[in-house]
Amino acid sequence: MLNLKIIKNQKYFLGFSLILTIISIISIFAVKLNLGVDFKGGDLFQIKYEKTMDKALVDKTLTDLVSEVPKLRGQRIQFSEDNTVIVKTEQLTNTEKTKVLNTLKEKTGKYDLVKYDTVGATIGKELTSNAVSALIIGSILIVIYITVRFEWIYAIAGILALLHDIVITIGLIALLRYEADTPFIAAILTILGYSINDTIVIFDRIRENDKENKKSKHQKSFAEVIDHSINQVFARSLYTSLTTLFSVIVLLIFGGSTLKTFSMTLFIGITFGTYSSIFIASPIVYLLRRFKKEDKNKDSNKRKTGKSVNGYDESDKVLV
Repeated sequence: MLNLKIIKNQKYFLGFSLILTIISIISIFAVKLNLGVDFKGGDLFQIKYEKTMDKALVDKTLTDLVSEVPKLRGQRIQFSEDNTVIVKTEQLTNTEKTKVLNTLKEKTGKYDLVKYDTVGATIGKELTSNAVSALIIGSILIVIYITVRFEWIYAIAGILALLHDIVITIGLIALLRYEADTPFIAAILTILGYSINDTIVIFDRIRENDKENKKSKHQKSFAEVIDHSINQVFARSLYTSLTTLFSVIVLLIFGGSTLKTFSMTLFIGITFGTYSSIFIASPIVYLLRRFKKEDKNKDSNKRKTGKSVNGYDESDKVLV
């Protein structure tokens, strides 16, 4: 079994995470997320070719049009097996729309316009509001669950670890300029569930070992209990995460442009979720337990040293 000294080296792990979190927060507010059509509004048109389409030619045609229609710069193209193409762009004028559709027909072949939708900015704001609400509600439910199953110090540690994962993931996605769309929100919610599951496995082992330790004749310190618990489940957590990451990497490589943001968000989130479960959540539990114990000792000392107005200990009051 491994012999990791997590608590002994906690300042390095917490320090590293603090630096990454600060960089991520700066990235979120300075660089900002590259919001997609789903959030800031835009156009979506779906076309179906009569003959087998040339994906590379369609892609090149739309890319070449950027000089004439700058709003195509943030376009997203999705190809289907039945010769269907879905293109998402910023909101176009009627002239720009006609220009795009006519150019595609001239250079890539005949097609039928199956669907054309416009997502207004109002709908985008509503999606943003719903996404934020989903994250908040999810976080609250997680706190309630951990508090009921364990105790409040575990809940605080768990939610801080989750915030660490979410902030770093969003910060890196903003820094790398990936487009934030609806699948991005789905990936963030997936990270919430995955990360807390990994954290709970470790918390559960800490709690069980702590109970056994209190019954033992040769009691260990709480720091030793945490280190022992992490070493017991470290291999399991690592292998589980690596197995999941292999699937995400395959999606990242072969999933196409449509799934790129989703896959990269999952990759970053699962990586840092595994890291935080082991190296962040557990040290926070240790620090909160120590703070709680010190606080109790202070209250106890105050009661013992408390004086009445006549100079007697409050616990030994006499009638005067």
